[in-house]
Order: sequence, then structure tokens, then C-alpha cells
Amino acid sequence: MSELKRRALLMILDGWGEGNGSKSDVIANTPTPNIDALKAKYPHNTLFTSGENVGLPDGQMGNSEVGHLNIGAGRVVYQDLVKINRACEDNSIADNPVLKEAFQYAADNDKQVHFLGLVSDGGVHSMDTHLYKLCDITKDYGLEKVFIHALTDGRDTDPQSGLGYVENLEKHLETSNGKIATLSGRYYTMDRDKRWERIKEGYDALVNGKGKYVSSVVQAIKDSYDAGLTDEFIKPVVVVDDNNKPVAKIEEGDVVLCFNFRTDRLRQITITLTQQDMPEFGMHAIPLHYLTMTRYDDSFKGVNIVYDKENVKRTIGEVVAEAGFKQLRIAETEKYAHVTFFFSGGREKEFEGEKRILVPSPKVATYDLQPEMSAFPVKDAIVKELNEKSIDLAVLNFANGDMVGHTGIYPAIEKAVKTVDQCAGEVVEAAVANGYDVMIIADHGNADFAVNEDGSPNTAHTTNPVPVILVTEDYDRIGQGILADVAPTLLKIMGVEQPEEMTGKALI
Repeated sequence: MSELKRRALLMILDGWGEGNGSKSDVIANTPTPNIDALKAKYPHNTLFTSGENVGLPDGQMGNSEVGHLNIGAGRVVYQDLVKINRACEDNSIADNPVLKEAFQYAADNDKQVHFLGLVSDGGVHSMDTHLYKLCDITKDYGLEKVFIHALTDGRDTDPQSGLGYVENLEKHLETSNGKIATLSGRYYTMDRDKRWERIKEGYDALVNGKGKYVSSVVQAIKDSYDAGLTDEFIKPVVVVDDNNKPVAKIEEGDVVLCFNFRTDRLRQITITLTQQDMPEFGMHAIPLHYLTMTRYDDSFKGVNIVYDKENVKRTIGEVVAEAGFKQLRIAETEKYAHVTFFFSGGREKEFEGEKRILVPSPKVATYDLQPEMSAFPVKDAIVKELNEKSIDLAVLNFANGDMVGHTGIYPAIEKAVKTVDQCAGEVVEAAVANGYDVMIIADHGNADFAVNEDGSPNTAHTTNPVPVILVTEDYDRIGQGILADVAPTLLKIMGVEQPEEMTGKALI
């Protein structure tokens, strides 16, 4: 076992960017006495969390999955988005064996092909150009029964941008292949918080052709806007033909491809379509030729993966465990996967000496209704752990800046920011009292830009840099860097050797 130089706490303020200080920057315009005091007293700087700095395309905003992956890995991890973009550009996607097999199977057996996913260029969960390319490829197989089950975004894109994305898709389909069969806001089909009653509404449209019947999805979106429902919350609609029959339902033996590359938000619909019956919700798994763009879950059986992930080895969790030290990961439900699975490089299992604390997120429809979320119980739990002094590296996430930031509701975001500032202050106090150095960072921005120039809410992440504050008596400055530099910095604080796989650099 190595000798520990110093215990460390990494505090991730999710969605806490360094904005331009304008009126739309909630963080700059909300009193944050604790964070301000820490910046006044301790070394601080900024980190870049978007684009090529985190393995995304240039200019692409960062997100929590990518952020935590880079933080834990201590290197730039090239993202699925970059990989798939390249495959679409050089047409190598057409030679992907998993895709070829699926489309050939559909052609040989006269089966329907269904594409399910988020239709936007948000680049967080999906990219509409990937869908365009998939539709193009089906033409080469002479497939005529190709259907799109479009999910509208409004979280990683503007709340009423869905209309434009769907119009663009329909325009592409004029020269490509495929028809839109259903449409739903991501609130339903992309739930990840076990709200099975929401998934049920999406499932019913996909499998049972249940939902509001429409002849035009464009008109359906306009009607939703008129009714005050933005993209995220559009209720599932089913496109019908001239005989008032659904143009397509997912049926036994069909090919279904989920084209979201981000793994978390099409998991639940995949479970209900392929993995387990949920009779209490009237949902039953169907024998399908089912594909997902990336590996959504290691436990899934019978799901074909178009682009499988290489799990990242020698993350900070692994290195700290090998050195014989104890670590803690703590977050509320919404960010629990981020401080565990993603922070560990795509590994579900705990490392030796790793403890995990999951604090349930509040069961509210949207987090503007409870902007504190579960920050106070998270804070209480970590303070208790710090007082016991048994943990050598603690990793903590406060979800509020991001999750409440996604609502775009200014007073709620303000309350979220105040909550996080208060909790951060108390946690730092406990950490310092118990001999910990604290590194405070964010994974990306969000609450630093809440209102667009036209006054409409901005619900998406930002590409602004984020703060890094080092609460320590051992160092008087910290350099500017990227998320890949966080793990090497923490290892240096702890006196643990940085492995060669980590190409990030210590900022002290």
C-alpha cells in the first residue's frame, strides 16, 4: 500500500459554468457567498469542458456523461458522437457488420425496419444526421417498410426547435427512404427515472398504435405548441393512413434500431420492448431483431450493438483502489450513474474499497417544483462520512445547477444556485476540519445561461468554461486546464503516482 500524502474530496457542481455575467447568467446574479469566499481565499482558475477538450466535435457543448468520463479517466476520451460522425462522413457506417446483417435480414424476410430516437442536432443523445444516413442506407437494400419513431428534444435544444428538425427530416425523406410513424416528446419515451407510466405512453404508441391519431406530425407539433406543450412534453401521437389506420406498429420479428448514441435514456424503453414483461403496466417484451447504436447496458440479452464501447482502463478509481486506499462516490439518483458508471470509465462494478451512497431524487414532475432537489440530504451524508475520516478520496456531485437549469425557469434556478452554494460551504468546512484538500469543479455549464436574447428560456448546456477551486494549504496556485487534468491533480495531492494511460496533467 502506498503512503497517503493527503485525503482529497472532489466536489462536482453539475451545470455550474463561468458565464459572461449578463442578466441571463443566474450564477453571476445570485448571491453565492460561500463559493465567493473560497475563490477569494484559495487558488482558482477555469477548466474547458466542451468540444475537442473532451473528445467531442469542435464547438459541441459538453454534458454530464462525457464530463464525468473525462474527469475519471484523466485523459481525453473520444466520444461516440465523433466516432459515428466520422463513419457517416466516410460512409464506413454502411459496412458496419451489425447494420448489414439487420438490413439483410429485413430484406430477406420482408420485415419492417423501425428507427427510434431523438430527432435533433443537440449532439448530447443523438444527431439527426445519423438518422438521415441510416435512412439512406436502407435504400441500398431495397427496403420499403422503413419507419421512424421520432422523439422531440427541447432540453438540449430550444424548447420549440422540434418543428424545424422534423420539417428537415421530412425534407430529407423526400429523396431518401422512410416515413414517420409516431412522434413523442422525450419526457415519455426517454424517461430514465423509472417513471414507467411515462414509458407506457411511449410504448403504447410504438407497439399498440395508441395515442392521438394525426395525419401530419408537423401539424401535431404546431397544435402542441398552441396548447402550451413544448418539444420535451409533446404527448405521443400516431400517424395514420388514408383509412385511419396507424402507418406502422412494432411487430414480432421486426428490426428496431435505437439510434441514440448516449446510453442512459433509451434503456427503459429497451427493457420493456426486449428484456422483461411488465404486466402491471400492460407492457410485454416482443421477439425483435433489436439494435442499439452503442452498448446501453451490459446486462441486456439479445441486443445487437452497432458501435460497442471500449471501457476505459486505469481510471482514478482503479488507481486509487490499487494503491490500497478507500474511496466514496455520492450523488442523488439523477447523477448517480455519472459518479459511478461514467466516472469509472464505463464500469458498473465497485472497485476494492469503494463505497457508494445513492440519495433518492425527489419524485416531482419537473425540478423547478423542488429546486433544492436532494442536495441537503446529500450534504448531510457526505459530512457524516468526512467526520469519520475513513475515506481517502471522496467524489461528490450536486445535481441542481444542471437539472434545474434544464427547466429554464429563472427563479427556480436561482434557488438551486443558492442551495448548492450553501451545501458546498458546509461540506468544505467539514472537509477542512477533517484534513481533506477539496477540489471544486463542474462538468459543464448550464445555470450560467438561462435566458435567450428574445427572453425565451434557454434549457441547454453552455460551452462556457467552469471554475476550478483548490481548497488547500499546500499550493498557492492552480493552472488552467481541461477535465482530463482533474484526476492527475487529485493523484498528486494524494501522493499517488499517475499511470501512463492518463495523459492529462496535474494543474499544481
